[in-house]
Amino acid sequence: MKFKINLLTALLIAASSSGAFACASCGCSLNTDLQTQGMSSNPGWAFDVRYDYLNQNHLRFGTGTISNSAAVGTTNPKTLTLAEVEAYTRNNYLTSSLDYNNGETWGATVILPFIQRDHMTFGNDDPAGGGWPSGTNGYTSHASGFGDVKIIGRYFGLSEQKNWGLQFGIKLPTGNNAQTAPLANGGGVTAVDPGLQLGTGSTDLIVGAYRFGHIQGTDNWGYFGNMQFQAAVAPKSTPVNIDALGASSGSYRPGNSLNLNGGVNYQGFDKFTPTVQFNFIDKKADTGLAADTWATGGTLIYLTPGVLFSPSDSVQYYANVQIPIYQNLNGIQLAPSLIGSVGLRVHF
Repeated sequence: MKFKINLLTALLIAASSSGAFACASCGCSLNTDLQTQGMSSNPGWAFDVRYDYLNQNHLRFGTGTISNSAAVGTTNPKTLTLAEVEAYTRNNYLTSSLDYNNGETWGATVILPFIQRDHMTFGNDDPAGGGWPSGTNGYTSHASGFGDVKIIGRYFGLSEQKNWGLQFGIKLPTGNNAQTAPLANGGGVTAVDPGLQLGTGSTDLIVGAYRFGHIQGTDNWGYFGNMQFQAAVAPKSTPVNIDALGASSGSYRPGNSLNLNGGVNYQGFDKFTPTVQFNFIDKKADTGLAADTWATGGTLIYLTPGVLFSPSDSVQYYANVQIPIYQNLNGIQLAPSLIGSVGLRVHF
């Protein structure tokens, strides 16, 4: 069944400009990399751990909402079958990253997400009365484990101020992508949707750029921005297997994604730094025999207020709330009303 806009997507996650994308889908784009925000330039090692919570419990169709009763009668134009009706996807992400910065020209980050995800779908309607509201041809799944590892390097020796840089990275297929779940009608098991797996099964390349600086004419205001593009270059490809729901568990390629983040911060306080940023993500639909090519991907924009607390030069806490202000989703998908993130960064 179809790919969810898991953020918080995902996501690397969330995804910070260093790629700390806890999110497994097109729902999340967030910059929590303090170096690319201009609020940290310490050479050496840093450890960052971030928690993201994303509860997808609202059905959306394009730029608007859709009720269960309307969704169950909607035809998927790709398969010419009735659309799937989903209930919820609850995501908890704990993303750890280890960063090294030589202080002069380059740095590198290794990112490892731990994901806990609960999902329930009613399935799609059929002559036997499955789907919503009975849910007899749907399933409930529970997953927890490590997701796909990312390794992202950055080069910032292009200017004397070191206030901008380029990023190059790779996402490895380290997360489990073979999860199954028991069918609600007791008719066996089904493969969990590719977008709900802990890993995508693909190797992806990542390229990006960032810049930060001081806003001229102000005393304490700074700005920051970054972009990041991710594309699968070695997608999952396995023999096709038709499961109990008639879904094919074969080749799968996650859609290319583009993340843009831009914001400002106020550095006039001693230990607190308020921030606000806009997060934009555009994700293309997934492709492949196992993919939902209709109800995956979309374009989303978030307004994200946040705060950074620095009790010392080596320890920093941060919190952000992502508020969706524009959502244009392909097909019918679940979306969240808010995304919450808290984190800790330690330099050593």
